[in-house]
Amino acid sequence: MIKVYVMSSCPDCRDVKTQIEGNPEYVLIDIGSHVRCLKEFLRIRDFHPAFREIRAKGLVGIPCYVDEDGNVAFSMDGIETTRHAAEGASCSLDGKGC
Repeated sequence: MIKVYVMSSCPDCRDVKTQIEGNPEYVLIDIGSHVRCLKEFLRIRDFHPAFREIRAKGLVGIPCYVDEDGNVAFSMDGIETTRHAAEGASCSLDGKGC
């Protein structure tokens, strides 16, 4: 199962949510729904090497895909599944890309 970290106010995330809805290979985690979800995402974002460049550019890094092995991707190109969602830009802290 692939965890997909999203936020309901992010247009790119809404597109991803629509495209993977109903697919049992994914579990959507809205980081704005509860502080526990945000903390889970921030633990990954703060320490996973895949986020190094994301943080340096001032990006949030959502939508974010994390597979069962802990591999992180910012598009479906980096995650193996039987069905792919469309690629979207990662949201930035300054609002560009969302």
